[in-house]
Amino acid sequence: MKHLKTNKMKSFKYIAAGLLLIISTTACNKIIDIDPISNIGVNAFYRNYEETSVALTGSYNGLQKPLEFEWMLTDLRTDNSKQGVANSSAAINFEFNELDMYTLNSAHDKVYQYWLVTYKNLRSINYVLKSLGVSYAAGQTTLGEGTAKMTQQQKNQLAGEALFLRAYHYFNLVRLYGDVFLITEPVDPEQSKKITRAPLADSYKLISADLLAAKDLLSQMPYSSATGTDAGRATSWAAKALLAKVYLTTNRASEALPLLDDVITNSGHGLLPSFSDVFSINNEMNKEILFAVRFKAGGFGLGSLMANNFAPTSSGSAIVNGDGSGYNFPTNELDLTYKTPATGATDNRKAVTMAKYSSKLYVKKFISPVLVKFDAENDFPVLRFSDVLLMKAEALGFGATGIALINQVRARAGAADYSTGDFNAGFYKYPTDGTINAITTSAQYLNALLNERRLEFAFENQRFFDLIRTGQAITVIKNHYALEFDSHYKAYRPAFTLAELQSNLTAEKLLLPIPQRELDANDQIKIVQNPGY
Repeated sequence: MKHLKTNKMKSFKYIAAGLLLIISTTACNKIIDIDPISNIGVNAFYRNYEETSVALTGSYNGLQKPLEFEWMLTDLRTDNSKQGVANSSAAINFEFNELDMYTLNSAHDKVYQYWLVTYKNLRSINYVLKSLGVSYAAGQTTLGEGTAKMTQQQKNQLAGEALFLRAYHYFNLVRLYGDVFLITEPVDPEQSKKITRAPLADSYKLISADLLAAKDLLSQMPYSSATGTDAGRATSWAAKALLAKVYLTTNRASEALPLLDDVITNSGHGLLPSFSDVFSINNEMNKEILFAVRFKAGGFGLGSLMANNFAPTSSGSAIVNGDGSGYNFPTNELDLTYKTPATGATDNRKAVTMAKYSSKLYVKKFISPVLVKFDAENDFPVLRFSDVLLMKAEALGFGATGIALINQVRARAGAADYSTGDFNAGFYKYPTDGTINAITTSAQYLNALLNERRLEFAFENQRFFDLIRTGQAITVIKNHYALEFDSHYKAYRPAFTLAELQSNLTAEKLLLPIPQRELDANDQIKIVQNPGY
């Protein structure tokens, strides 16, 4: 039965791949090309369900490219990852150093590339939404008449999915860059030069409005009833979970709670018994995954780069066919945070998340066998059920219910009940009996929650956003520099002191710069750069 279910759930991925072949041979190539932006003008739109559906599939595929750079802008800027080869002469490692040590300027290429590919996909999504009659004004997203003719049910589904994708992109952009350009319909290049950066509050109004509309437009079918063609598409449950995270980010925890409770109680999603099964390429879009960016191996141009990018350099085919690039080095500090004693309970997430090759740590979570380099099967999870549980713990704050939710995630990872002995030497659930190791303050609770999120979602690009959301980024990252200074940063030349390294990180530098090319290309209005750049 598991084999049958696996094949069924991969069908959306196969559809996405197959569309590339269909699109390349159809007579209406200009209308339903996988990247419609380059082929149609701002006044040309999709005409029916088939064309709009294919264009939306192109927008799903457009989620892949930002992930090539996203880890650099998130995990690399935290205590999870580092540029692991001090004094490397490789140009890419200079760029990694600038992100790792907060010394970048507004001309940083990877900061620009992420911005560029994200806005490119936003434009694709806006074509879909415009064709469906979706408009946004004054904090409200509405669905009206569009050029694409289809049933109301079809329109609701496509519009809901597209709105989820738009909100997902803008949520990432505002958390990384601050005030950004809010573009909610197709515009030509000259029009775009007259759009300035929107205040953060306006961005969050758009994100919230899109997700509020999406959760109501999309099906609330429980996971167990979803068909194979639904696997990988945005659902109402995914929209509610993402909206809850938006509310947590904007200090609206009380509004996040009912959304999270709804997902927990009614979605049919849940924790898998085994952490490793969550990431298995033979078990994709499983019960725990609310939403993932999907990849498909097989030479379709839809495979993941992560297996080869994250495998160690000079490992040949020992880790993955085609060798590795050695990107995204796990920190020694993270390695030691997982509890893996020789006897007793062990955190089983570590063996899934990272490993060592020739004494060097590497990210293992997204590595699977590949026939061709940069063509791995691994999907990238965006929202998981464990995230929903831990978001609820965050929304509730310090208390017995929140601790129980943290312990639920720890128990799946292998934590044992704690009775006596050294709590810190093994891997245990947090005790609730008032012993010295019990959580008794809000500060302890926040530390426990952030630690759990770090271990559960390592290298899923969540750590940076978690630290920003909870106000812990500067403290945690400066402490990371101190912990790794003698073993890593001290080896750089020209040499710098720990104090100098820590001084690079300021509140202003937590935001990325608006790419300099964006500022230089605008000859209509002056775009203000983020402070500190």
